[in-house]
Amino acid sequence: MNRVGRARRIATAAAYGGGGVGLLGVVGGAALYGVIVGESKLARRRIQPAETDPPVSHDTTWTAAGVIPTRTPIRMAMLGDSGAVGYGVHRDVETPGARIAIGISAVARRPVHLTNVAVVGAESRTLPEQVARLIDHLDLAVIVIGTNDVTHRIKPAESVRYLGDAVRALRRSGAEVVVGTCPDLGTIRPIAQPLRSIARRLSRHLAAQQTIAVVEAGGRTVSLGDLLGPLFAQRRDLFSDDQFHPSAQGYAHAADAILPSALDALGLRTRSRSASPFTTRRARPVAKAAVQAAARPGTEVAGTEVHGETEGRRGRWARLRRRLPRYPVQTSPEQARTVADAS
Repeated sequence: MNRVGRARRIATAAAYGGGGVGLLGVVGGAALYGVIVGESKLARRRIQPAETDPPVSHDTTWTAAGVIPTRTPIRMAMLGDSGAVGYGVHRDVETPGARIAIGISAVARRPVHLTNVAVVGAESRTLPEQVARLIDHLDLAVIVIGTNDVTHRIKPAESVRYLGDAVRALRRSGAEVVVGTCPDLGTIRPIAQPLRSIARRLSRHLAAQQTIAVVEAGGRTVSLGDLLGPLFAQRRDLFSDDQFHPSAQGYAHAADAILPSALDALGLRTRSRSASPFTTRRARPVAKAAVQAAARPGTEVAGTEVHGETEGRRGRWARLRRRLPRYPVQTSPEQARTVADAS
């Protein structure tokens, strides 16, 4: 077993509280299999399809308030699934890509050109096609993927292979890469127990595996547990009408979680602190960092060095951080404009 395989095995064992725990073992035995299948079908019926297509944010250029629109734009791309598209909102300015672009523009004082090749319903296996659609010379790529891999029961090893390959391809092209990992699906109201508990475990497990693959490939991750996590369990207004996808307010929370890491990746200074009172800033093996991050929404995991070395006996060194912009960032869509509007 190679180094990455060992790291993934460690992450799996930690996520499930021990090695060798299968899906049926998690829920108490094969007798519940029929219940799970029935709940899966019921959940699909409860999640109503949207009546309109999501707003298009592809090939748009955004400027924050007061930014000169004629300056050379930063080139950013969004890849992934409905979480990157902004499925559930009604205006392009409310999509997560636009929100992140506006925040970057506010700090960099430059326009941000947004290319969005994400696809509603996409699984990780579609990432090579999305990467192929991108232009060269990107400064930043943001990927949000994983929900459909869990709901369609794709093996995590297969999902993260496609994700890792996509990150490597983007890094070779010169782009910085930030990945929003699979959100916590355990608070989706149309999903009943015991399926909801299984969905939570599987989504956190995939998020940990994604983190390992992304850091090994040269990118960084941000835990998107906030996207569908405890805050969303308490506030129905953060979900759209289908009670599955976020609302505009929900996507704003997700964009705010990703933005500080996107700023730092672009060399725009941020502040950082420990991911939680129970973690420190010291480096640790990426598998351990991945499991801790999956349970702590908003946590960034990125590769680091220890005594000049990027790897130790237990794999790639990584560090957990919770990043914040150095100064308050105005990302209000009401104060932002596309270049076309500003001209």
